[in-house]
Amino acid sequence: MAEATPSRDGRAAAGRSVGDGRGVRGTDATGRGWLAGISDALVSVFFPAGCRICDELLTSASRLPICEACLGSFVRVPQPACDVCGRPLPGLTPEPRSVRNEGRALLCPACRDKTYAFERARSFAMYEGPLVGAILLLKFEQIEPLGAWFAERLAELMKEQGSALAADVVVPVPLHRRRERERGYNQAALLSKPLAKRLRLPHKAVLLMRTRARPEKQILTLEERWESVRGAFATRPGSQVDNLRVLLLDDVLTTGATLDACARALLEAGAKSVVGLTVARAARNPLPSSSEW
Repeated sequence: MAEATPSRDGRAAAGRSVGDGRGVRGTDATGRGWLAGISDALVSVFFPAGCRICDELLTSASRLPICEACLGSFVRVPQPACDVCGRPLPGLTPEPRSVRNEGRALLCPACRDKTYAFERARSFAMYEGPLVGAILLLKFEQIEPLGAWFAERLAELMKEQGSALAADVVVPVPLHRRRERERGYNQAALLSKPLAKRLRLPHKAVLLMRTRARPEKQILTLEERWESVRGAFATRPGSQVDNLRVLLLDDVLTTGATLDACARALLEAGAKSVVGLTVARAARNPLPSSSEW
């Protein structure tokens, strides 16, 4: 799990108040609730709030503390991308899916070396620009409506991917019990729980546990990042994962090390397969042994 450390601007953004207005049922000829329009106006007049990303005034009644412009600015993962880890591969021309299904997969250097234990991983958007601020809000402020909004985007992504991301159970990447106790929640579960509800799949928040805490230092080298998660996860005693296809949820894919470590623990416990899904991903997934990354 990528433990992004908020910058001074990120902390400032995370410290401003969140507006929380709610729309009302009622529909006019345009299809939009006319009572909701009145509610929007009242909220904007009596409870003005700024977008937590750009500070522009929020003019609509919404539980999301981010304006439509910022939400619409998130950069989707460009294609073509690696068939396994989902890393963008600019400059390459993707082959027709029918050809790739016959064994001619489009793979990045890491996946040609079979680095990862997960079957594949996909992400909604690139970890850059306004999305970084949104991830910080989710991670450090427990804004559940934002988690639900991201879960809706991830559900759309799964529909696009079809059977490639088929699963039997949804599992969030766990925090170490000490970190979760300090924070009071696991941000990955803010994504996995509403997604499981949308997909009508069982949500198993305690199936997987982190047995070794992340190092205290804020910035880790590539070697330290991989070492910090190697063998750091295990299935909880008594958990049943035999022959299950597991959908693993996290906020950010940086190196892929966390998803890989979780996948190894699940597969060792008998899972049939593991696919990863994250809100964001870094442009590259660097490996300690490769200067190419």
